[in-house]
Amino acid sequence: MIDESKGVVLVVDDDPHVLTAVSMLLDTKGYTAISCQDSRRAVRMMVEAGVDIVLSDIKMPNITGIELLKKIHEISPEIPVILMTAYADLDVALDAIRQGAFDMVIKPYNSDYLIFTIDKAIRYETVIKMERHYKQILEETVNKRTAELADALNSLKESSIETIKRLTLVAEFRDTDTGIHILRIGNYAKMLAEVMQMSPDFVEAISFTSMMHDIGKIGIPDSILLKKGPLDQDEAEIMKTHTTIGHRMLSGSSHYNLQMAASIALNHHERWDGYGYPHGIKGEDIPIEGRITMICDVYDSLRSERPYKPAFEHEKAVRIITEGDGRTMPFHFCPQVLKVFKENVSVFEEIFNTSMDYQI
Repeated sequence: MIDESKGVVLVVDDDPHVLTAVSMLLDTKGYTAISCQDSRRAVRMMVEAGVDIVLSDIKMPNITGIELLKKIHEISPEIPVILMTAYADLDVALDAIRQGAFDMVIKPYNSDYLIFTIDKAIRYETVIKMERHYKQILEETVNKRTAELADALNSLKESSIETIKRLTLVAEFRDTDTGIHILRIGNYAKMLAEVMQMSPDFVEAISFTSMMHDIGKIGIPDSILLKKGPLDQDEAEIMKTHTTIGHRMLSGSSHYNLQMAASIALNHHERWDGYGYPHGIKGEDIPIEGRITMICDVYDSLRSERPYKPAFEHEKAVRIITEGDGRTMPFHFCPQVLKVFKENVSVFEEIFNTSMDYQI
């Protein structure tokens, strides 16, 4: 890997024209591209060249992209593997992601989105390190618990931490954030749950499951998810379906934390006054985990730059939530959660500012 290179990308495709076009594109963007037409040789090339990312067609004559993905992750579990497909099939995408794919790119690819995805994959390792640190802190806490609670938390980790890590990072990396947004949501939600004196199991669960609130964005078309500007009415309605898509992906599990994740995915846009979505439920009919995650998501969205707005300072974000600006109003939030938010706005600011240390 040369010093000036942003990273080494192994491009695997049996079509030489695709290999040439993608390699030239990557070279112009500062990456070192290595081409391979034979998927059977790709694993050896990955090891020999010290590859940072693998970009592979999903339809290969010898070994499919998903089979190649499995072989790569047997050697290097955390290397990002991006699969290209000519078919925009949600089931295929979900299967690839469950197998550990970093993301899917539709062919013929959009060059800007392809580079966007490669750039996000390069930042993947930084977020993984943050997750390892967060997991270490959690494990230290678990060790201080009683044997019964330690066993319960160990079951929680085994059943879902890997799922949470893979799915949340994929969903977030398809959007315009760096992945740090989801970690902040977990920290905000955990703090609120602790102050509200929720049970230890609830506090531990929401610290992970709130990070999955936008997992349904996996099913939203790139043309809407990455649009530079406000959505029209039809696009907005499609965007709203990320709540039901996320719920459908996560529902049906017997594990408490995944049940909570499904509830949060479905309900984090429901409003206290009943004018939220997708079902327009109101008041205490909205599960408490959804009410907590909602205010965390709104605060962090206000603090973050979006295609349709600049990033707001802490004071303005708090003022919008507590006083309203027409679009966001205090009566949208659970009064109990809003009260705790007002009492702990300095903690929200500290969590947000601390996360800036991880920006790339």
